[in-house]
Amino acid sequence: MTDRLIVVGGDAAGMSAASQARRLRPESELEITAFEKGEFTSYSACGTPYLVGKVVEDYEDLISRTPEEHRARGIDVRTGHEVTAIDTDARTVTVLDAVMGSTATHSYDELLIATGAKPLRPPLEGVDGRGIFGLQNLTDGIALRSFIDAQRPKHAVVVGGGYIGLEMAEALVLRDVHTTLVDQAPQPMTTLDPDMGAIVADALQGLGVELRLGESVLGFDLDDSGHVKAVRTGSGTVPADIVVLGVGVRPNSGLAQASGIPIGTTGGIVVDRRMHTPVDHVWAAGDCVETFHRVSRAAVAIALGTHANKQGVVAGTNIGGGYLTFPGVIGTAATKVCSWEIARTGLREADARKAGFETVAATVDSTTRAGYYPGSEPIKVRIVAEKVSGRILGGQIIGSEGAAKRIDVLAVAIWNEMSAGELVMTDISYTPAVGPVWDPVLQAARIAYREARGLGT
Repeated sequence: MTDRLIVVGGDAAGMSAASQARRLRPESELEITAFEKGEFTSYSACGTPYLVGKVVEDYEDLISRTPEEHRARGIDVRTGHEVTAIDTDARTVTVLDAVMGSTATHSYDELLIATGAKPLRPPLEGVDGRGIFGLQNLTDGIALRSFIDAQRPKHAVVVGGGYIGLEMAEALVLRDVHTTLVDQAPQPMTTLDPDMGAIVADALQGLGVELRLGESVLGFDLDDSGHVKAVRTGSGTVPADIVVLGVGVRPNSGLAQASGIPIGTTGGIVVDRRMHTPVDHVWAAGDCVETFHRVSRAAVAIALGTHANKQGVVAGTNIGGGYLTFPGVIGTAATKVCSWEIARTGLREADARKAGFETVAATVDSTTRAGYYPGSEPIKVRIVAEKVSGRILGGQIIGSEGAAKRIDVLAVAIWNEMSAGELVMTDISYTPAVGPVWDPVLQAARIAYREARGLGT
């Protein structure tokens, strides 16, 4: 008898799961149908700011596998199809065909929910005006770029100073649009400690971005045609021909919740280590789920493509008859603002203290290469460690080209619960062309170890 897997969502987690299940079970054993609300499958959402900024010329460059390519591999992908309801007792889904305007019911033996994250859209006056964009998927990126190409806006406002906000501010500057970034926080990149966030603020201003920090957006002024003309904040009005909302995302778990599938404290779907929900035959993966943080041990919902792809593989392996578990996250991420690379992993100092740790922190200024070697550039590394034990709890890095990938050394150390002292003696590579003899990460670890042990710097 042939089983049937239905996948809800056709991007990272959904198609990774479908592809992995197909590798393990042929079409004669497992029929796979994936319903995707949008037009595209398996694309890089992280690449959309670069599409808007014309760093990437063609949106097709962001697509790793088209629906036709998935179908050729035995996965029935149906774009323009939205799953509107799930009946877990009958094991059916209700699907709306947007093109035909018709609704149909499909049965499943196994169901994977991969509905991703939903961008926050503040309930403010004028927020639905024309020229106000979110940036969550490839369709959003294409629409935003097309608007800039056609309208040639002169003034832009980016609301929010997280990853999307920073990347979109740079993209708009690259398109010769005067850009103002408004954020109610006192610094951009609140996932960084304040001293590191201050460097990001300086980098944005150096790029030509006007910063209005510590200001809340109160509403959007529209002209007679319904197009945005200004953004109202607590400190005044900012002219705007285009607005990009980057105020964060939340798990897109509404469909699951309406179906009676348990939702956690983060708003994400509850899953076990195998990505199975508490409901029989229902799995979930990607930005719509909550997972656990390996350092804080708390439930978290962190929207990253790296997590989504891995969780999809885990779910697909188990659906396909294998066995695999997802071990959790530590929130490793990186971005870039002009020539500065910014990376972080684990916990900020404030987060570590909130999680119950007594902490020390070490910050060093160094160079990306040996100081005497041509092309050496500044780099700043910050390590947060547990007092006494020296266990590394978090790390942040800001520097020029090549700096961000050094965060991976700290990520591996945190993942394996290494102490700063152990990291200092780790045998990592050295040559003057790629770093000083004491790598900046080791320099910071050395100071963190001495601080943790009360030995001073």
